[in-house]
Parts: sequence; C-alpha cells; structure tokens
Amino acid sequence: MKRIKKTDLIADIVERCPGAAKILTEHDLHCSNCFMSQIETLEMGAELHGMTEKELENLVKEINAKLAKKNDKK
Repeated sequence: MKRIKKTDLIADIVERCPGAAKILTEHDLHCSNCFMSQIETLEMGAELHGMTEKELENLVKEINAKLAKKNDKK
C-alpha cells in the first residue's frame, strides 16, 4: 500500500482514498470540492488554512489509517 504524503495533490489523495474528503472536511479543509485540489498539495492547503505542522502530521496519519483500513477490506 502506498501511503499518502503531505506533498501529494489533494485531488490524488481523495481519488485514492474517498474517505479522505470527509476527514478533510472534519478538519475544516473543504479542499476536496475546490478546483485548486487539482494543483494544491495537502501541505499547501493546510498552510493556507492555518494548520500547524503537528496538525498536518496528524491529518496525514488519520488519512493513512483510513487508507489502510480500506485496503484491509480488499
């Protein structure tokens, strides 16, 4: 399983892990529906929305946990 990184494009993250859109929204990042998701990395979106580095690290961990759970079901 390829894990997501903070340098991945938001659109790519949501495509690989559809549950990521809900997680992003729960963290007040409504980026998955934004046209910028095609060119903006998770790190860029988090920075623009005032997230700390620690918050971003936790967000990446949460999405990767969701992705791992999804892959376990296959």
